[in-house]
Amino acid sequence: MKPLFIITAALAMACQGTSLNNQHTQDVLKNRSVDTSIFNAMYPLFQEKALYHRRFKHADIDSLVGLHRDRSILDIRQIGASVQGRAIYELEYGQGDKKVMLWSQMHGDEPTATMALFDLFNFLEGKDDDYQSIRDLLHKKLTLHFIPMLNPDGAERYTRRNAQEIDLNRDARATQTVEGALLRKRGTEVKPNYGFNLHDQNIYYNVPGTKNPVTISLLAPAYNHAREINAVRGSAMQIIVGMNRLLQQYIPNAVAKYDDTHSPRGFGDNFQSWDASTVLIESGGLKGDLEKQEIRRLNFIIILNALIEIAQDSYAAYPVEDYENIPFNASQLHDVVIRNLELTRDDVTYKTDIAIRRGEITVGRDYHVRGRIEDIGDLQESYGYEEVDAEGLTLIPAKIADKPITDIQSLTKEYVVKQLKSGVLAVPIRTDGVHQPALYAAPIILFTGNFYPTTTIDLGGSANFFIGDKQGHLKYAVVNGYIVDLSKGEWSTIKNKVY
Repeated sequence: MKPLFIITAALAMACQGTSLNNQHTQDVLKNRSVDTSIFNAMYPLFQEKALYHRRFKHADIDSLVGLHRDRSILDIRQIGASVQGRAIYELEYGQGDKKVMLWSQMHGDEPTATMALFDLFNFLEGKDDDYQSIRDLLHKKLTLHFIPMLNPDGAERYTRRNAQEIDLNRDARATQTVEGALLRKRGTEVKPNYGFNLHDQNIYYNVPGTKNPVTISLLAPAYNHAREINAVRGSAMQIIVGMNRLLQQYIPNAVAKYDDTHSPRGFGDNFQSWDASTVLIESGGLKGDLEKQEIRRLNFIIILNALIEIAQDSYAAYPVEDYENIPFNASQLHDVVIRNLELTRDDVTYKTDIAIRRGEITVGRDYHVRGRIEDIGDLQESYGYEEVDAEGLTLIPAKIADKPITDIQSLTKEYVVKQLKSGVLAVPIRTDGVHQPALYAAPIILFTGNFYPTTTIDLGGSANFFIGDKQGHLKYAVVNGYIVDLSKGEWSTIKNKVY
């Protein structure tokens, strides 16, 4: 077998039931090739199929916890309840001396790691396969304490804060929230040696100097304002170095560090000061991964491998200095950037750049978006998931269809493309008392009342217009912040609602 990085070497050795000796550690650290095949073969076997989108509810988690309780591998107990009475669970595994606490979804709208933890639970309960030596290692060396969905009330509404409208991750000091007080209590009782603080960050962070979204952001939180590095924080940094080395094989140049300004109110900062080497994982953006299922897989991989490294102490071979080489998040990314578009306002014609972002509005287990103009001006240092060079092109206001449709089923691809190519961006829909779905997936605006197309580009305003040449030939449609190349007539996933 060819030499591997320490991270995947740790996994390979764990599969073989052996430990890494110091010489092997040094050998694999010098090698830049990582064999990720073990992870790639493993993950599909343990992915929790009941969780497949971001807006799952407490009832889904409650049901899954019940299934895991029936399997009698994990020690499961309810450790408390949320403000609105929803159960909060802790799942425990192992009998080792090294204690590890992992908590997820303290922000209700940050569910990616919760999905990954349930994948990990399935792995820990596996048997009669090639990975039993890993389970034996973890069980012998570690005691794992998992608290998934710490903020079930926020998850129910898919909002950041809890039912008291307080940010749990700004409540470690005052513990004014039921859930924050519970986490602090468990931290005091368990006294973990290691902590994993699992979050999602917004999708608009980029790796500095690139248009690459930050797919995973990592941090060893500072335990004081001076951001000093002691042995506890240093260990967290070394664990992160291992995570980054593995992630670079999956998402090269898409990893960054989160802001390390010390927050006396933050749980990660406080766990670090309580002598738990604490790692923050923030799940960010990846083009085409709207429901963060690939990012969820990456969470499973890096968390499992980190636990193996903690069990074997192999993370200690990483130089702390490599942590400093991971760049900090930049915030220059948008859903769409349109460059060099000609606009006319107050009889002044000028050429400028436009950035568009799409905000999500939750509807039960689904959502729609509102596209808005985020910035206007010289945006050379800004990037878009999608970009258009509109050199020589100008804004063309949209038209409204004269004839209404009577049902959403009329929105065939042929109908939508025909409307857009004719300059129509909005279509009235007449319900005639017939129930219509509120949400639909087509790049055209449906409305039952009044709709006013964009005639000027206004900061914070809606993003509904066409782009074409000065002869009026249309090139692109911008529909609620989504962009459609009319020469192709194709579009990816659209999340619209009837207005």
